[in-house]
Amino acid sequence: MNAREKEFTSASGGGPAGPADAGERNLAPATQSPHAPASPAPAVGSSRPHESARAQVAGLATYIDDLPELKGTLHAAPILSPVAHGRLRSVDARAALQLPGVRGVVLAADIPGDPVLATFVHDEPIFARDTVQHAGQVIGLVVAESVMEARRAARQVRLDIEALPAVLDVRQAHAARSYVLPPVTVRRGEPEAALARSPHRLSGRLEVGGQEHFYLEGQVAYAIPLEQDQWHIHSSTQHPGEVQHWVAHALGLENNAVTVECRRMGGGFGGKETQAGHMAVWAALAARKLRRPVKLRLDRDDDFMVTGKRHPFAYDWEVGFDGGGRITGLKLAMLANCGFSADLSGPVADRAIFHTDNAYFLSDVEIASYRCRTNVQSHTAFRGFGGPQGVILIEAILGDIARHLALDPLDVRMRNLYGAGDGRDVTHYRMKVEDNILQPLLSRLEQSSQYRRRRQAIAAWNAGSSVIKRGIAITPVKFGISFTATFFNQAGALVHVFTDGSVQLNHGGTEMGQGLHTKIMQLVADELGVPFERVRVTATETGKVPNASATAASSGTDLNGRAAQFAARNIKGNLAAFVAGLDGCGAGAVSFQAGQVVSPKQTRSFDQVVKLAYANRIQLWSDGFYRTPKIHYDKVTLTGRPFYYFSYGAACSEVAIDALTGESRVLAVDILHDVGHSINPALDIGQIEGGFIQGMGWLTTEQLVWNARGELATHAPSTYKIPATGDLPARWQVELWPEPNPEDNVGRSKAVGEPPFMLAISVWEAIRDAVAAGGGEPRALAAPATAEQVLRALGDGPASGTTPG
Repeated sequence: MNAREKEFTSASGGGPAGPADAGERNLAPATQSPHAPASPAPAVGSSRPHESARAQVAGLATYIDDLPELKGTLHAAPILSPVAHGRLRSVDARAALQLPGVRGVVLAADIPGDPVLATFVHDEPIFARDTVQHAGQVIGLVVAESVMEARRAARQVRLDIEALPAVLDVRQAHAARSYVLPPVTVRRGEPEAALARSPHRLSGRLEVGGQEHFYLEGQVAYAIPLEQDQWHIHSSTQHPGEVQHWVAHALGLENNAVTVECRRMGGGFGGKETQAGHMAVWAALAARKLRRPVKLRLDRDDDFMVTGKRHPFAYDWEVGFDGGGRITGLKLAMLANCGFSADLSGPVADRAIFHTDNAYFLSDVEIASYRCRTNVQSHTAFRGFGGPQGVILIEAILGDIARHLALDPLDVRMRNLYGAGDGRDVTHYRMKVEDNILQPLLSRLEQSSQYRRRRQAIAAWNAGSSVIKRGIAITPVKFGISFTATFFNQAGALVHVFTDGSVQLNHGGTEMGQGLHTKIMQLVADELGVPFERVRVTATETGKVPNASATAASSGTDLNGRAAQFAARNIKGNLAAFVAGLDGCGAGAVSFQAGQVVSPKQTRSFDQVVKLAYANRIQLWSDGFYRTPKIHYDKVTLTGRPFYYFSYGAACSEVAIDALTGESRVLAVDILHDVGHSINPALDIGQIEGGFIQGMGWLTTEQLVWNARGELATHAPSTYKIPATGDLPARWQVELWPEPNPEDNVGRSKAVGEPPFMLAISVWEAIRDAVAAGGGEPRALAAPATAEQVLRALGDGPASGTTPG
């Protein structure tokens, strides 16, 4: 290690305990221990292990590619377009069909139902027909006896494509008015007049890149023909109900002919909300044509080329503010790069509008959102679902305001926070912020992280270091919880109690590693008063809970947990009424706890009561249904109450950059995050950690690059860098905010999947702080802040189009 490397490594100013504790990593909050208590303590509020953890460690938890294959199973591989835009003249598969093991080719002409996917906008063909719209678009499939035979043969299919001009840049698409959906504008007050009278003004541009989901288990589906034109589909999907609908639609069948099953996914992150449906449809079409089961598993390169990413965004903005940094007016244009079809771009862009305020009151504001069509993959859901693209812009603006006024960025952020009772508690989409904990949460993190002391130490460091520059930032998050498509805010569940007292649970949510099944098992166990170990969960299946919403929008536990709790409550009510009849008391006097059923007259074991109830023909199973209350909004004006509640959090991140190489390193992170009353602290802390690191990757290393021909050049781990263990901060403190959810959510908990992702914006703001310390121009820094981008910001001076007013 040379001297400069040593200087870089030792750059951390440390947190409250100083540099000496830089190797420590305290993940457990003082108030909620992640160590699981032994039964029969209540399950909710304790850190139970993930329900599949032991099986996963032992290699016994099966994913779709682990399932035993039925006799006669074939394998499919996609035929991909090599050009970004063109007229498809012909497909010559003769060479492929002559290869060993190849059994057939499936093209658009083989679709018995609608050749267009059953999406809301109905604008995406199942297979490319007359034209191709992006490099990597699937034109058809080659089906063979083995995976490798299919993949080799797919490369031998000859395509005659007449190249057409391609639109690859979002600003080019906007200039040409090339949109997948009409633009949307949300406006409050008089932003033009407010800007005109503002004491200070800034304007600028920002470019924020997309992100590859990089789930560990790639996209995969296994389609099995059954008797009488019925189908069983194993799909690695966040939305089995949509897969069912899409497959039936493509096959020309009713939904009741198709059953979709998903026991678990090896990660999803939004990438399997809609686009897992493509795999299932393609596999089912191949299975129908060849009358044999078909599995389709994309290799990593094809997965990159075929599937959509987080939407890249470009922004043009102008802001007015006073001498203390408080925003007085804002005009903003958001350009969302949607790719070649709409997919979920409409609601993603809507949520970006909803979260442009983040934690801050905007009195006079106009946000114009443009959903741009380009000749790249159709971009889709990704953790945060447009929220990060809204939050990063306002945080960048506030950082720029602070530097323009030579004020501390945290002070500027605090001055702009939503208030209570002063008229500054209503969002730009007319929802009142009723559960606001922003000021006390930020103040507590400011103290616990010793932000002020560390900022002084960093200033002293930077004054004495010419090469390694440090930066620090605290940024908050206020994230709305509910699907913005209101009708998705519903869920169902089934709970069965068997005659031996064991409990089986099924619900419409899907498990992708986040611990959803575990949390719902905890809720059901406590509702029935039985030990956690007596509850088992079965695979998510459309034949058990129909019409289920996607496991997305951070609402999996909120919706499915409450539905399962209601189902268990119904059974408990049946048993309580039965025991009350036996003991001559009211049903309300019967309690269920620690595996016992207690009445004023007698205590019986749960198992004993269940046996007696069965013998007396008492129903021991029930369904449960839940719909989120209070939510409503106008989809045209985007005003109303789209969210049931808000989740809050804040992070303090410290970084160092190397002014000679552009390399950056995250040195220390302090997080204070609001999950309400945690159902499972260990799982929640894990989600906070994972979300933060994934967000850090989006903003530092995960750069997607399309070349001039529209080909994705970063399509493998060799060219696309996700964070690794070496990228973790040396000192990492995670604490949970101790207060319950004021709304009557299940267990008084709050959602945790998506909100922590945006805490990583503190890393990007800290890098911009370090760039400023190095004499560079932070406004020249695009995201992700790769080494090249950092060097450019250090050397470019003021960014083009970014001017003080």
